[in-house]
Amino acid sequence: QGQLLAKSWSSLFGGQSGAALRAPIYSFNGRSVLADPLWPRRLAWHGSTARGGHARRWDCQGWRSSGTAEGMATALGEGRLLAGHRHNCSTP
Repeated sequence: QGQLLAKSWSSLFGGQSGAALRAPIYSFNGRSVLADPLWPRRLAWHGSTARGGHARRWDCQGWRSSGTAEGMATALGEGRLLAGHRHNCSTP
């Protein structure tokens, strides 16, 4: 009943940066993540390489609030699921 996010699981991770996001994204309480001010940064945290592999050094695993670790995240407005950049793991 929802909108198609990707044609297949593998298409999410194909190519340089994965699938282009074409459908709206809603939180579990029905808010639009791309429009609601509750998500000012609108990042999708994934800890993956551009090809969908585990970015071991950049996954925020083991991060603590006092740390300076970085993890891979994608700004949802970029339109590519895995076009990630390193962000401080403390970024909300």
